[in-house]
Amino acid sequence: DADVNRFVPGKDYTIDLQEKAGFVQQSSGVARDSASEPLFRYVNEERLKSIKTFAAFVSLLDNYETSTGVAEVVTPQEMAENNRFLDAILETEVMKLTHQYLVRKNWSKPSLNDFKSQLYDIWFQLYTRETGKGPDSCGFEHVFVGETKHGKEILGLHNWVQFYLQEKHKQVDYKGYIARRKKSRPDEDDQVLSLQFSWKGLVKPVGSTFIGVSPEFEFALYTIIFLQSQEKVTREMVRLEEYELQIVVYRHGKYIGTAYPVLLSSNNEDLY
Repeated sequence: DADVNRFVPGKDYTIDLQEKAGFVQQSSGVARDSASEPLFRYVNEERLKSIKTFAAFVSLLDNYETSTGVAEVVTPQEMAENNRFLDAILETEVMKLTHQYLVRKNWSKPSLNDFKSQLYDIWFQLYTRETGKGPDSCGFEHVFVGETKHGKEILGLHNWVQFYLQEKHKQVDYKGYIARRKKSRPDEDDQVLSLQFSWKGLVKPVGSTFIGVSPEFEFALYTIIFLQSQEKVTREMVRLEEYELQIVVYRHGKYIGTAYPVLLSSNNEDLY
């Protein structure tokens, strides 16, 4: 309810689901294209540019090397963009509620500066995902931007804005949806979807994503679940309107490795 920046289906964006996707093995570079049109038919780009958190979020999407094993270099400008994004989301009701909740649980400190530093570490601190020439990844890159592994596999890319922008630039090709049990086809106003797509010539057999939500909503949800457990993998069952979801968060030491929603009774989660 606090996510006032979210996009409304049918008003701020429209999607064209088309056909159900076929089964594809992980690491397979080939998938039958069941969808002749893009997933997004329309997105209100004026809103993307005019809402502070979305605009700051979009500025981060071109800051990363796609391939794991290639060291990331963070420039002073990129560091400033990271801080500007965190400042923007910390002004929202979503993140204020999140901070209050985390302080009550003793998982975060009351100081806003301390909370911001904690978020920066969890999401933007670089680490080594694959042995190479130095730190090559961070939680933000993996979850929101996407990465590739050995030129054979798509990792992450669980964000609808990145999906839309990559689709617009002909980097993403939507292949079809993955249906869930008891529902043969998603509705066009569903705000959690399981999709099959290709990106930079590689195929993701199934990737699940929220659609229309704000970046602060996803940051809040994944941060809470990350901080509530020291386990390597945390799976939290949540009900969100009509959806039964499992929010899955993987740890990479002190940082987020990956995080995504799974539509329950959808597909094999090992493919995510």
